[in-house]
Amino acid sequence: MSSQAQADMLERVKIGNGFIAALDQSGGSTPKALESYGISPDQYSGDEEMFAKVHEMRTRIITSAVFDSHRILGSILFENTLDRDIEGMPTAKYLWEKKQVVPFLKVDKGLDADKGGVQLMKPMPELDALLDKANSQNVFGTKMRSLIKQADAAGIAEVVQQQFEVGKQILAKGLMPIIEPEIDIHSSDKSDSEAILKTEITKQLDALSDTQQVMLKVSLPNEEDFYKSLVDHPRVLKVVALSGGYSLEDANVKLAANHGVIASFSRALTDGLSAQMSDDDFNAKLNGVIESIYQSSIT
Repeated sequence: MSSQAQADMLERVKIGNGFIAALDQSGGSTPKALESYGISPDQYSGDEEMFAKVHEMRTRIITSAVFDSHRILGSILFENTLDRDIEGMPTAKYLWEKKQVVPFLKVDKGLDADKGGVQLMKPMPELDALLDKANSQNVFGTKMRSLIKQADAAGIAEVVQQQFEVGKQILAKGLMPIIEPEIDIHSSDKSDSEAILKTEITKQLDALSDTQQVMLKVSLPNEEDFYKSLVDHPRVLKVVALSGGYSLEDANVKLAANHGVIASFSRALTDGLSAQMSDDDFNAKLNGVIESIYQSSIT
């Protein structure tokens, strides 16, 4: 990526209004996403056809006139999407050059088994090669997810340490990491997990150099403005929130109560969209969803 394009994207994320559209469903979550979109498993055979179908869904969303840079800052892609085109252009290039939407790439390979109430990321031995590929395709940043299910201090510390270790590897390649230690919204001790998580993230942020910044992606907290200290931290470019299984309506209400935090919704973004819809109905539904998420993101 040219240094000018990188600087332009950085400025866009730093001062622009809007939210991040998470269109990064991977192999494990794609069948469910397609079924929700009205495409059942008997309509495709094998991974290649499945990924082609989900790319059609993403293309329909991204090329819609209502998917605009006035309300959408960035979009997170799955590696398979990076390898595909939209209207004859590589997807990441299309996002930036045609839509002025900043492209991010999901880089994790899924979760390890539950250990101590948390799930760490699986090893990523080919991460450097993937980051080089991202750089060659004008991707601005990356995203990687861990999962916290219980308020186990040691487990949460390990999750955050792993996230920041990989984050530094990503920073070294000139990309912006989105650190995502998700907390299960159904956890019985979610508030306790949030308190531990904020402490551990702050420790890691304070240890970064003055020239390093990261983005954070968190579950919507139980307490309003709970992550305000992270929003204001000089080592944080932006704090974004996942919908995490909340309905769109509930997620928007919770998001609006967390000032300075913007959305990075996936399931909530595509909720109610269907392959069977006419273009007019599809665009009208998508426009309503985008507008509601945008309004909740600019509080």
